[in-house]
Order: sequence, then C-alpha cells, then structure tokens
Amino acid sequence: MYEDEKLVCEDCGCEFVFTAGEQEFYAEKGLVNKPKRCPECRKTRRKLHRKSRRMYDAVCSKCGVQTQVPFKPVPGKEVYCRDCFKEVAESTPAEQPESTTVA
Repeated sequence: MYEDEKLVCEDCGCEFVFTAGEQEFYAEKGLVNKPKRCPECRKTRRKLHRKSRRMYDAVCSKCGVQTQVPFKPVPGKEVYCRDCFKEVAESTPAEQPESTTVA
C-alpha cells in the first residue's frame, strides 16, 4: 500500500527517504502532513527545544541532593532527583480499580 518516497529537508536541503513503515505509522497516528525535515534535523530541533525549556532548582525530598526539574516546585509537594524518581516509580504499584461489592 505504501511505498518509500524521497523528500527534501527544508532545513539542510538534503534528500531523505520517507519509508513505507514511517508512512504507515503517520497514518495510524492520524498525521496527514509529510515530514519537512530529515531525521537528523528533526533530532537537532528536538534537542534545541529541550535545551530552551526552563529548569528550576530543587532539593530531592528523598536523598537531599540538589537537582533541577522542568516545573516550578510547590511548597509541601515532594520533588525527586532523577534516580529517586525512577526508584519511587518502580516501587509504586499500578493503580488498581476499586472493587465494588453488592450488598
């Protein structure tokens, strides 16, 4: 159904292939526009966007290490460093739906 298609990157002008698999993925996600940038330029653009995100200083609630987070910490709410966040996320069981009993 889909065939590989050659496109030209609007940033660097290089030719790149929009593969049949990528086209299928775009269709599944409801994306109708073809990519305008090659994979390398898309990657670079994402990195620039992430670097421009404002970071806030915070102290980890669990281990006390100085860290930075991409949101403004709220007094009274716990903030974790990357390592403690992973540890807490792994140890927290997935939410179970409340069971209802019929009386």
